[in-house]
Amino acid sequence: MLLNTLYDDKKLNVDKWVITNCQYGTRFGSFAYGVSNESSDIDIIGFTIPPKEVIFPHTTGIIRDFGYQGKRFDQYQEHHIKYDDSKEYDITIYSIIKYFQLCMGNNPNMIDSLFVPDRCIFHITNIGQMVRDKRKIFLHAGAWQKFKGYSYSQKNKMENKNPTGKRKETVDKYGYDTKFAYHLVRLMNEIEQILIEGDLDLERNREQLKSIRRGEWTKEQIIKYFEDKEKLLEEAYAKTKLPWGPDEPEIKELLLNCLEHHYGSLDKVIKKSDRSTDLINELEQLIERYK
Repeated sequence: MLLNTLYDDKKLNVDKWVITNCQYGTRFGSFAYGVSNESSDIDIIGFTIPPKEVIFPHTTGIIRDFGYQGKRFDQYQEHHIKYDDSKEYDITIYSIIKYFQLCMGNNPNMIDSLFVPDRCIFHITNIGQMVRDKRKIFLHAGAWQKFKGYSYSQKNKMENKNPTGKRKETVDKYGYDTKFAYHLVRLMNEIEQILIEGDLDLERNREQLKSIRRGEWTKEQIIKYFEDKEKLLEEAYAKTKLPWGPDEPEIKELLLNCLEHHYGSLDKVIKKSDRSTDLINELEQLIERYK
């Protein structure tokens, strides 16, 4: 696995378990969208499972919000790692808990990492496959607000009047920043698929995105595309068949299944809820309230 190689060559400054317990590792970004070129960096994202006492600190006698809270792990990031050739690696490995939380919130980067084409995945365990097989359960209508927010951020960066470095060269050549422009269009295309189809194909619009990255669209065309698409997406949001928010019980069940697959039984560290029992209890409480 690539991460093992980088770790063994002392390119990653992290505890060994972060690598050995990694369940899912994939390339994403421009490579996943089908628009990368020779100058593109390699973006890698994945998730790992920390030792049990990190996720369940109460098993070691720790009392929440009192005294020493134990060693915490949310994510590890390393940027601009040079290895083998002139390309640079940007690597982010999340705790499975943080990864699920971000996916449940429909963070665009996390959703992209779940829906990458198979060719992007360089490491996947049975647990990683369990998550990938159930990736659609993370999608909900709230994705529209998240993707729209990210889109406006890309739009503002595209229109930056004081770019620096490579970005300045691009703006001087085309009159706008083509990288941020293609991300703006990409995000709008992605959320359209999510709201209408409940699914996501990251490569569907690759030829369109390539043409934008080559500077074949004018800035005015980009802005008009964004404005027209935003109106259509407001309608799609109102009509979507996706749930309005995340199905937290189902996502939690998947998370616990993953943890049990890794640790073994969790009966001694967590009380599992039965969804049917919970529903009966809620109905009984409603009946009691309105007697």
